[in-house]
Amino acid sequence: MINETIYNRLGRCFICLLNKIVKIKQTKIENKKIIESPLLIIVFSLANINYIRQKEPKGLGHAIYKAKAFVGNEPFAVLLGDDIVRSKEPCIGQMIKQYEKTLSSVIGIKEVEPMEVSSYGIIDGKIVQDRLYKIKTMVEKPNPENAPTNLAVIGRYIINPEIFECIERTKPGKNNEIQLTDALALLLEKQSIYGYEFVGKRYDVGNKVGYLKATVEFALEMEEIKDEFAKYCRTLIDKL
Repeated sequence: MINETIYNRLGRCFICLLNKIVKIKQTKIENKKIIESPLLIIVFSLANINYIRQKEPKGLGHAIYKAKAFVGNEPFAVLLGDDIVRSKEPCIGQMIKQYEKTLSSVIGIKEVEPMEVSSYGIIDGKIVQDRLYKIKTMVEKPNPENAPTNLAVIGRYIINPEIFECIERTKPGKNNEIQLTDALALLLEKQSIYGYEFVGKRYDVGNKVGYLKATVEFALEMEEIKDEFAKYCRTLIDKL
């Protein structure tokens, strides 16, 4: 969980960026002399962006419920920013394909070390196809000795809209937070849910070491900086 002060600062920065982009777009309409960058054109062609703030940290279930008015009665994707997945085919694209097969909610999962299960939602299920599990139970952050498996829920979801009614029924838990895993357990009582062990490398940028790993590895593959950055990394290693 990102520190609330940092979260607010990041949120304000993101909002400022959006406002700046919108201002540039409006200026472009008013003044034909403005030249848009290719990246800006891509941003505006991808989607209509709406945002809403979760004003207090009441858990992921609560945060998703805030988006109910935007979602309506359609299945929707959830992508958590503290999980970055690097793969040839986008992780969420892999999961959409599984949803189209099952028409059921699909949760991204990965194996974690047994001693790490207390940091994750953990599923237990039966494998029904390559990498696809039909979930039997799920538990939020169990003690290692009580965890049914080491298959952890990672921050990618395709969820049916019935989840909102389940979130309404979910009682706050530790720290007065409404956990999405608890709401999904209620949804599991009414319909099937699947876990998909996606293909790709996952970076946990919610912790400092994971963030640095992702930054370094991505930087070393950027054509415009990789040689200079690799040289810098070598100088640091030589000093260790």
